[in-house]
Amino acid sequence: MTDFLPETEEAAASIIREHAAAGKPLAICGGNTRSGFGNAVAKDRLRSTGLTGIVSYNPGEMVLTARAGTPLAEVEAALAENGQMLAFEPMDHRPVMGTSGEPTIGGVFAANVSGPRRFVAGAARDSLLGIRFVNGRGEIVKAGGRVMKNVTGLDLVKLLAGSHGTLGLLTEVTFRVPPRPKTEETIVVSGLNDAEAAAAMAAAMAQPVEVSGAAHLPLTVTWKFLGGKLPEGETTVLRIEGLPGSVEARAEKLASATSAFGTVARLDEPASRQLWREIRDVLPYVDETMRPVWRISVAPTIGHQLVAALRLEAGVDAFYDWQGGLIWMRMEADPESQLIRRFIKVLGGGHATLIRATDAARAAVSAFQPQPEVVAQLSARVKEKFDPAGILNQGKMG
Repeated sequence: MTDFLPETEEAAASIIREHAAAGKPLAICGGNTRSGFGNAVAKDRLRSTGLTGIVSYNPGEMVLTARAGTPLAEVEAALAENGQMLAFEPMDHRPVMGTSGEPTIGGVFAANVSGPRRFVAGAARDSLLGIRFVNGRGEIVKAGGRVMKNVTGLDLVKLLAGSHGTLGLLTEVTFRVPPRPKTEETIVVSGLNDAEAAAAMAAAMAQPVEVSGAAHLPLTVTWKFLGGKLPEGETTVLRIEGLPGSVEARAEKLASATSAFGTVARLDEPASRQLWREIRDVLPYVDETMRPVWRISVAPTIGHQLVAALRLEAGVDAFYDWQGGLIWMRMEADPESQLIRRFIKVLGGGHATLIRATDAARAAVSAFQPQPEVVAQLSARVKEKFDPAGILNQGKMG
């Protein structure tokens, strides 16, 4: 296996042109912290980690431009110094996947990595304003700009986000960086089963209190959070963020509204921040095994129905984020992909993505939700336009 680490856009373009001319596949990656994610790809890797550095950042504009290989930690440190953040709260895949390396900002957008705040703040792609990338022809392309009203190439920006390197190598990204909330607090409602928790979260979201996190942690996982310091039993957690006075008033209102559902407790800022990091990074399934882990996205109202149905057919453990619309599920044995995707279809549709599994299981299962035929044909045509030789992350997404 050869690792190509170009330090300039032009060098990256030259490597891609050479491989395209020879019809030789390339694996596109950044810090490789999601190694093994998706279907197997070529062994020769073109990495963005030589393309580093923050290109421009004016906190007053709330926009930052960085080269794609810049470590995510470097970007987040610069933002923290100026009281700003990545609104989409990207998770760190290393613990649950058992990988190493440093996540890159380009990798975050290439995989459209989003965390607990996604259901109110949007996904990573919703913060992305502009990109530079090298397509499968070895051409350097620029799309988008530094402000949202500049819509030139905006659809192209959205297209590359979440394409997992199958359409091009991201070399530079420009994105919005809103203010970081001054403080936060989490309301904890105890004793609700999955269905009751779904109702409680829906009621909380209907309150005028701007809930920025809504998750349900069943009995099987509650004890793993905050070092076992959450109240005993099932817990439903609701986050409030903002200025201290506003957070206090809104948390009080939310606690009163949710007390009708169960016993209510409150977590202060340090405990709240730790809890939502642990939810974001799927702490319960950081178990040093390769038992299959799925990331399932469905309508919030059917998440608990899907889990209940699956529990009748297979060994399943699960917890819920995004008001119940995101299910993190660990299987006790086989991935059971056909069963999961069949039930998702019956219940109204959604997406199941295999995050972790053994190499043998990955070889037998499509990691990404299979696309309807019409969408698959469109995706193939897009791939052909961007990468006519088909060398970039060949087969990764299907």
